[in-house]
Amino acid sequence: MSALKDKLKADLTVSMKSRDEVRTRTIRMALAAISTEEVAGKAARELSDDEVVKVLTKEAKKRREAAEAFAGAGRAAQSQAELDEHAVLEEYLPAQLSDDELGRLVDEAIAESGASGPKAMGQVMKVLNPKVAGRAEGGRVAQAVRTRLAG
Repeated sequence: MSALKDKLKADLTVSMKSRDEVRTRTIRMALAAISTEEVAGKAARELSDDEVVKVLTKEAKKRREAAEAFAGAGRAAQSQAELDEHAVLEEYLPAQLSDDELGRLVDEAIAESGASGPKAMGQVMKVLNPKVAGRAEGGRVAQAVRTRLAG
């Protein structure tokens, strides 16, 4: 079993004992998403830590988007609940790259791939994605690459 999944299970027990409803609810949801991913496909399997991080990243993105949707609809309480869950999930994810660090990695990937112009975005992304995996959202990475290649 992955170390991250073990940590989630241990933290679930602690949050249940301390009666922390938000944390308990969020960790249960995360473990359910991990279990669903483990049984998806033709055969059940154990997820690696990297795969668990991908699942948690996807769940965090869902919470952030739901919070934005609730806020846009004037439902502040639901928006705050989603943001609280997002904050709990962030604790289990790797630290996000700053704009400067992301820019430096994009520049290195462009130099490494020898790309020039917006049509070469796929080549740059192919080099860059393994370097930023889990540390920056895909849309943010794509925007940084697009900006660098355009000008």
